[in-house]
Amino acid sequence: MAPVAVNDNESKAGAKPCPICGKPTEARWQPFCSKRCADVDLNRWLSGRYAIPARDDDPENGPADADPEEEPRRPVED
Repeated sequence: MAPVAVNDNESKAGAKPCPICGKPTEARWQPFCSKRCADVDLNRWLSGRYAIPARDDDPENGPADADPEEEPRRPVED
């Protein structure tokens, strides 16, 4: 089998476009088209613009404000 040369400017057939600008992706910056778009995405994550949804009422994990290090409080007996 002959080796296949990969051109950084070519995107694979059927590959998804850059999620930031929609241009064809480059192998070097996958899944983005350029360093600029990769940096834009990183800035969005670091600034909190992207967020993973969570439910505060998840009974499996207990209350959202509970401290895992803190022992459960017991009622005071009179």
